[in-house]
Amino acid sequence: MTTFTLRTLRPDDASALLTFELDNRAWFERHIDARAGDFYSLDGVREHIAQLLQGHAQGHAHPCLIVDQHGALMGRANLKGIGQQSAEVGYRIGQQHAGKGLATAALRHLITLARTQWRLARLTAHAIDGNAASIRVLDRCGFTRGMGVADIAVVNGVVVDGHEFVLELASGTR
Repeated sequence: MTTFTLRTLRPDDASALLTFELDNRAWFERHIDARAGDFYSLDGVREHIAQLLQGHAQGHAHPCLIVDQHGALMGRANLKGIGQQSAEVGYRIGQQHAGKGLATAALRHLITLARTQWRLARLTAHAIDGNAASIRVLDRCGFTRGMGVADIAVVNGVVVDGHEFVLELASGTR
C-alpha cells in the first residue's frame, strides 16, 4: 500500500503541480471544467499558487496537496470560499491513483480542518451528475445530495448538470 501525506500547498510546489496537472489534464477534463490554456505554464501555475496562498493567508481558502512517501504529487484537495461558517470542498486525484481511497482520505482531512482549524458548521461540494466516483466519495463522507445545479460545467464541449452536496458539521460525519 502506498503511504501518503496531506499538507498545505507551498510556493515551491509549482513545478510538481504543473507536471501533475499536465499529466492528468485529459483525465480531469472528462469529469470537470477545463482550465484556461494559460494555466498550463510555470508562470500560470505560480500565479494560481499565489492566489490560493493569498486566499489562505486571508482566511478564505485552505489548499492541500496529497504526496506519496517520496514527495510525488498524487492529488489535491481544497477548502475554498471559507466564510459565514461554511466552505466548499474540492478534490482532484491523479488518474493512476484513482480508486485507492485517496479522495475519501483527502475529503476526511478537509472535514477535520473545517471542524478544528476553521470551526465551520457546514461544507458544500458540487459534482456533475455523471461523476459516480466523486459522488460515492461524498456519500461515504456523510454529504447529502442537495439541490440540482443546471449547467454546472462544460465537459468535452457539452454543458452538463449536477448537484450540490451538503455536510452539516454539527451533526458529525461517518
